[in-house]
Amino acid sequence: MAAVVSLAPYPARRPVPAPTRPLRSHRDVAVYRRRRLAAAVVGLGIVLAAGKAGAALGGTTTLAPAERRPHVVTVVVEPGDTLWSIAQRLAPEADTREVVDAIVAARGTATIVPGETVTWLEQP
Repeated sequence: MAAVVSLAPYPARRPVPAPTRPLRSHRDVAVYRRRRLAAAVVGLGIVLAAGKAGAALGGTTTLAPAERRPHVVTVVVEPGDTLWSIAQRLAPEADTREVVDAIVAARGTATIVPGETVTWLEQP
């Protein structure tokens, strides 16, 4: 294997010729704007198609408002609590008798023990 060493200076660089027309002519700006508008329209079409496809597959769409889901409230039973006091804490604006009946129906029993949790789904 042989190595070649040259002590000659780098070759001189040639000057770059000037452009034949201006870089930002009126035509260039118009073409640029048309291309940007076309890209925006295509992008919007893709987003809308993805939203429709998501809705068709059972997901939520970006076009429709999301539906409200019930709020889950959990209460830990403390010593001295009754179903009546728990029902008043879970749904203070609702009829307490109906809330107690719903808790008993959901749990299958009216017995509560300190330390256990009682959950309630607030309807929207």
